[in-house]
Amino acid sequence: MSFSAQLRAGAAEIWQAQHDHPAVRGIGDGSLPVEAFARFVRQDYLFLIDYARLLALGAARAPDLETMRRFADLAQAILVTEMDLHRAFAAEFGISAEELEAEEPEPETRIYTDFLVRTAATGDFAELAAALLPCMWGYAEVGQRLAAGPRPPEERYSRWIEMYASDEFGELATWCRGLVDRLAEETGEAGRDRMRRAFLTCSRHELGFWDTAR
Repeated sequence: MSFSAQLRAGAAEIWQAQHDHPAVRGIGDGSLPVEAFARFVRQDYLFLIDYARLLALGAARAPDLETMRRFADLAQAILVTEMDLHRAFAAEFGISAEELEAEEPEPETRIYTDFLVRTAATGDFAELAAALLPCMWGYAEVGQRLAAGPRPPEERYSRWIEMYASDEFGELATWCRGLVDRLAEETGEAGRDRMRRAFLTCSRHELGFWDTAR
């Protein structure tokens, strides 16, 4: 079993709770109130800002040029393409760019992003990669599972599912898993323990972040 698969197995109950979360189920069947999803979108926008910081720190700390390029490309994609798409998507829910910029982080958003940025700044690179993985892999898994079920009647929820169920997003999750597996091989047991803690902590934060859709 690969190291990333071991991480996933160790957090299986948390990840299943994410799939069972009322917000995730509500997106899947269309029953989530639009107001709740709009709140989630606003908080997700704030999350992306610090997620880009995490990736930028990853580029600065990457151990090789190829990994540095990948992290830099991902940070650029979030700050330009992803956030533009997010603003356009938010506008469909009546949320202006000004409202997104003025949004205040909820406690779980702040706790999660603070942990990510602190790990990226003070942990080792392997911890950074392990902290990154639950978001990429978790959203790909949520998207794929929801896409396997009936299409929700809310068209905007359908497009959200399609985005995270896409081959492109799945390939990104696969790349991150491969990076984590490679870094786990290059570090010692103490380093792998730090990776396990980072992955488990971020898995818990991923679950908690869904509570912003209320």
